[in-house]
Amino acid sequence: MAGALLRAGVRRFPWLCNVLLYGGLFTAGDAAQQLWRRRRGGQPPDWAQTRRVALLALAFHGNFSYLWLRALERALPGRRLAAVLGKVLCDQVLGAPAAVFGFYTGMSILQKKEDIFADCRKKFWNTYKTGLMYWPFVQLSNFLLVPVHLRTAYSGLCGFVWATFLCFSQQSGDGTAKSALMWLQREKLNADEESSEK
Repeated sequence: MAGALLRAGVRRFPWLCNVLLYGGLFTAGDAAQQLWRRRRGGQPPDWAQTRRVALLALAFHGNFSYLWLRALERALPGRRLAAVLGKVLCDQVLGAPAAVFGFYTGMSILQKKEDIFADCRKKFWNTYKTGLMYWPFVQLSNFLLVPVHLRTAYSGLCGFVWATFLCFSQQSGDGTAKSALMWLQREKLNADEESSEK
């Protein structure tokens, strides 16, 4: 019953439902990485940071994703292989850089940093290259399997993992998967040492 209501809501109010789902999942990615840090003995969660991520996800990323995916479908309609590969290519060459740029500069604006482009200059290329290991596969499945009216929500679902990485990178990483994996490995070693001391 709930699933039928959700599907009906998405069909009737596609923009609102997609943007809210995307924004909620993106925000959950930040909350997850903050709780992970806390669990591993780090600093307490910065919920003001999570609110900023939520604002950026709802105001920019959810809307950008919705409008961008619709525009791609209008420009290259259908699920023919050429159309799908064209959409993936356009998404990675045009959409992905805009989204990464929007994230770093948007967060800097919301954090009231003096140089709103500093994080972007330092982390843009690393983050973009890391995204190329993830997003083409996500969007390939999105364009092949997901109905147009659910594509932003699906991107948000996959964006949960990406947002967890992005928020980590924005706060203490350098935009590379290596920095995130090294941090996780360090945290695991610390946890192992703590458990062996007990």
